[in-house]
Amino acid sequence: MNPQITSYIASCPQQTQAHLNNLRNFILQEVPQAEEVISYKMPAYKFHGMLVYFAGYEKHIGFYPTGSGIKHFEQEIQSYKFSKGTIQFPLDQELPYDLIRRIIQFRVEENELKLEAKKLSEK
Repeated sequence: MNPQITSYIASCPQQTQAHLNNLRNFILQEVPQAEEVISYKMPAYKFHGMLVYFAGYEKHIGFYPTGSGIKHFEQEIQSYKFSKGTIQFPLDQELPYDLIRRIIQFRVEENELKLEAKKLSEK
């Protein structure tokens, strides 16, 4: 585990830290080969390119699955505050791990397809 991410989580509001640790562990469980990095001053996960980012706030967790992740799941995230790059998960609700799993899986597949296309174009 990346010590920078451990420090980032420790710097977040107390009520947010457990949620962030759980989300971190969940992402690593879903994509064990993902590399943990800090990008845009946030924890981020790379697997054949960037997958997802997250950030902790006083009343919510920001989850950043890139624009394509938002667009693909737009109908399913209607009950959350979201924009073209982020979904806000309120701290007073359970994190929607099934939705997060599907978003991560979508992003993994998307990155794998991009990698395959790149390999084919290099031949």
